Amino acid sequence: MSMLLSIQDLKVAFRMGRVDGQMQRQLAVKGISFDVPENSTVALVGESGSGKSVTAMSILNLLPSNAERSGRILFQGRDLLQAGTRELQAIRGKDIACVFQDPMSSLNPVFNVATQICEPLMKHMGLSRRQALVRAEELLGEVGIPEPRRRLKAYPHEMSGGQQQRVMIAVALACSPKLLIADEPTTALDVTIQRQVMELMARLKESHRMSLLFISHDLGVVGEISDHVVVMRHGQVRESAPVQQIFNDPQDAYTKALLACRPSLTENPARLMVIDDHIAGRTAGREAGRDAVAKDDSAPVLMEVTGLHKSFWLKDGLFGKREFKAVKDVNFKLRKGHTLGVVGESGSGKTTMGLALLRLHEQTGGTMGGQVLFEGRDLLKMSGADWQQMRRRIQVVFQNPYASLNPRFTIGQTLREPMEIHGIGTNTADREARAVALLKKVGLDESAMAKYPHEFSGGQRQRIAIARCLTLQPEVLVLDEAVSALDVSVQAQVLNLLKDLQDEFGLSYIFISHDLAVVKFISDEVLVMQNGDVVEQAATRDLIAAPRQDYTRRLLGAVPRGYQAPQGRPA
Repeated sequence: MSMLLSIQDLKVAFRMGRVDGQMQRQLAVKGISFDVPENSTVALVGESGSGKSVTAMSILNLLPSNAERSGRILFQGRDLLQAGTRELQAIRGKDIACVFQDPMSSLNPVFNVATQICEPLMKHMGLSRRQALVRAEELLGEVGIPEPRRRLKAYPHEMSGGQQQRVMIAVALACSPKLLIADEPTTALDVTIQRQVMELMARLKESHRMSLLFISHDLGVVGEISDHVVVMRHGQVRESAPVQQIFNDPQDAYTKALLACRPSLTENPARLMVIDDHIAGRTAGREAGRDAVAKDDSAPVLMEVTGLHKSFWLKDGLFGKREFKAVKDVNFKLRKGHTLGVVGESGSGKTTMGLALLRLHEQTGGTMGGQVLFEGRDLLKMSGADWQQMRRRIQVVFQNPYASLNPRFTIGQTLREPMEIHGIGTNTADREARAVALLKKVGLDESAMAKYPHEFSGGQRQRIAIARCLTLQPEVLVLDEAVSALDVSVQAQVLNLLKDLQDEFGLSYIFISHDLAVVKFISDEVLVMQNGDVVEQAATRDLIAAPRQDYTRRLLGAVPRGYQAPQGRPA
């Protein structure tokens, strides 16, 4: 099999400025080598900061101006490190194309879909505008966009996340590239949409006879799409092998750790393994290897929701409006110390339901009703003063810690502010001591108090967001996709932390997610939502073992399971 791309001893450093007259450099990629054969899929796997995206962006020199590259990147025998700007511009989009993680930041918001697909066709293929439009319609149909002719006129914001990613793939495929670089193309998508995009890319790879360089932090996803896997950590290759060997006989401790730390639909551990524990040969704590213990079904009911509904008014024509029912007749009970998992695709109403419980949707128009009883009192009917007191007891952790923490506040200010507002603590020194104690609870030390959010990783920021909630000594936490944006290793740490805090403080969780494997690990009961309706509700073990609804079975079937040996062949 001939090699399409060969990366040899690639090093990438970033100039960080001068200190005492000496230029400081941060080495991000430390002399890695691997090959991408023709008509094959090679996956780069690793945590954030492993260097996998820097490696991929080095191929077409899409790195910032302070990057320095050395080594060799041979594409069909040409060394791209020696290529000039004009030569690279001729290759970008034509011979090598890219699909990125966030289509909304990659697609131009002021151009419609037709313009964005036609641009590479006209630039690289020499097609006229009319010819490019015909080809653009064909491409939209090929990537599974319904009514492709009509959707050509749409703008990115008028499409769902899955449709936006399909448009990005259509743009990338416009000139029939020989190599497609896909950088975390499914990370931000629901499991069902993720499944559709993965199957689409695999099908297009075969039909276009191109190679695919697939970048991900999730070995479960990688195992289903790749032929060969390159595992990276700290800018180095830790293991490189065919996909079946990576899953059936991994050699490196880091590879084994990545495989071990992801929640599973088939196992029920009390705790998840984390990377450092696995590499050091430590167990995941005193409960490692044991199944999770079922919660007390007779625990007192803390919150009872009856007939909760929420709708929004949408524009209809020039002057008209229509009602959109986002949440319809939701009913559940949340017991003390228990976790209710809420699952569904984007648009199912799960986040709207969670925010309605917290009365965070009241000012956005539309109607809201039903009962949310908390220790017998209806939260939806409380006056402003009573609700202000009750807000201490019910807190929320959002998906994106980058957006939910004030970038101008130190971590100390972030933790002290809610205590000052609600009168917790006798003085500043007391609140400072409480804040430090909470940081230690979530695995951070006192030095974090004087730092700002940008000085922390995503996982550390999410720990800080959880600590901020705990400053008010709440009884209920609503966690809205709180781990979906995290690497699987960091995700395991945060999930273990949530279980520890629940055991210590008797917290109750409403855990909103699209990932049933994660929900299975942390939840006692699961509520499945589709189009605003609750379509299934059961104890977690019962729902996973015997789902009653086709929609639930489809969600379960979309969870990545890693490499599966083809039928009729040995694993």
